[in-house]
Amino acid sequence: MTDLILALDVKEKERALAVASACAPHLDAIKVGYPLVLASGLAIARELDPLGIPLIADFKVADIPATNRLICEEVFAAGFEGVIAHGFTGSDAVQACVETAHEHGGKCYIVAEMSHPGAIEFIQVVAERIALLAIQCDADGIIAPATRPERIGKLRAIVGSKLIYAPGVGTQGGEMEKVAPLVDGVIVGRTIYEAPDPAAAARTLAIIRR
Repeated sequence: MTDLILALDVKEKERALAVASACAPHLDAIKVGYPLVLASGLAIARELDPLGIPLIADFKVADIPATNRLICEEVFAAGFEGVIAHGFTGSDAVQACVETAHEHGGKCYIVAEMSHPGAIEFIQVVAERIALLAIQCDADGIIAPATRPERIGKLRAIVGSKLIYAPGVGTQGGEMEKVAPLVDGVIVGRTIYEAPDPAAAARTLAIIRR
């Protein structure tokens, strides 16, 4: 079954905890990005920990190898189980993220292609090369766009059985019915946390993704 991953991109800690708690029965993981961490600190991972759901730090790490390692060390020390990093920085920078994740018993996912329209201007041009780089560096999986299912197919041909997580379902236009069969996890944010009843929205998506 395809995982349902909540992109918890809200800034208010109390709201984030409430949404996560309400949706927890329908989720396989929670992705936490800069908006929540900058507002609440890395300690938010410890506050979400009682839910018993894997936490992925979506920091799209993109720096030199030494800095990437320092960032990833803080991510895993805080209690996250996974980290998302960019691949355009090259093999040494990606390797630093992957090695640090594995040293801590965690996982590293590399952004091959993003879901917004602007992604076709630059990153899509090198997406296949990034996907191949992710495999060569032993990353646990890649990020591919739910908004362009045809692109997922091209990237799947490169990464094989490695995990593919796809953001962009719902508000950005991606359709769960089309995307879920192609990937290992679907990442959904605003469609859930901006819904009048986030738990109901998560439950509906969890049913569809099957």
